Amino acid sequence: MWRWTGAHLCGHHTPHLPASGHVPRARRRQEDSVDRAERWNRFMCRVGRQAAVLRSMTVRDTRHAMQVAEQAARAGMAVIQQALTPTSRRPTDAADSVAFKGAVDLVTQTDLAAEAAVCAVLEQMTPGIPVLAEERGGATQATTRWIVDPLDGTTNFVHGFPHFAVSVALEVDGVLEAGCIADPRAASVAIAGRNQGATLDGQPLRVSSTRTLDQSLFLTGFAYDRRERPDFYLSRVRTALVAGQGLRRCGAATHDFLHIAAGRADVYWEFSLGAWDVAAGILLVSEAGGMVTDLSGASVNIARPQILATNGWVHEAALALLGIESHSPSASREKA
Repeated sequence: MWRWTGAHLCGHHTPHLPASGHVPRARRRQEDSVDRAERWNRFMCRVGRQAAVLRSMTVRDTRHAMQVAEQAARAGMAVIQQALTPTSRRPTDAADSVAFKGAVDLVTQTDLAAEAAVCAVLEQMTPGIPVLAEERGGATQATTRWIVDPLDGTTNFVHGFPHFAVSVALEVDGVLEAGCIADPRAASVAIAGRNQGATLDGQPLRVSSTRTLDQSLFLTGFAYDRRERPDFYLSRVRTALVAGQGLRRCGAATHDFLHIAAGRADVYWEFSLGAWDVAAGILLVSEAGGMVTDLSGASVNIARPQILATNGWVHEAALALLGIESHSPSASREKA
């Protein structure tokens, strides 16, 4: 539950409770029996989204947020699993109704249904917290918010390519507190909480111990403007192909983050992502012992993220290889 810190937000938020000695014993027993999640929700409704209180999240709060994120992600995962045919694992005709948000940016009925399922759980369990979701938009400026991608990797989903997932994360005053990535094809769930570590199906996640780029497996993705500026993206692809042991493209940022967190890959970079693409994944990699910055080496701006996620050991080398400075026009002229 969100703990009262003693700071008076305003007069009508001040709790008016009698001294404990005057509370009837039966009432105390009744209060003690109230479910922890229910108390958490009541308190959130009372204090709204005041950052002064939300900064005081405790370990109990974070763990509860992890449980909420998992429950919401599982709800979205169930919707996606129902849309897959049992034989080919491609979506059914109804789920495969595709609309275009851009030339290569798809949305299906399953995206919308999964988002509705995720948001229904969040709104029921945490009614005081707004939601920013990929398809419906929402709380872009809220200090505290859930960040949801109901179906990351929609193009993969439409083609039956097995890399797509649900992503749910809680951000409090600019800090990622809890995150969950649920993989419908594998029926697996990865969960992370601030200072709580990261797990995949209950087993601890840990990044790799690879120390050099020539032994590293690289991951990347291409933004929706790739047809307009292919050379911008391909310059780094060429660099990584020469420098690393291999290069893969999953087509879903959630899976890229998960591969880094699980130690299956060592370096992941991508441009022009959305907050919903990265929120849970950033926390997952960080809690698994990795490092995440933008491609200048600064903290990630989740509103317009560009990502460099690594196992930590090769981060500086990867930044020197793939970063903004190394691929700026002036750097290209110097190399020439």
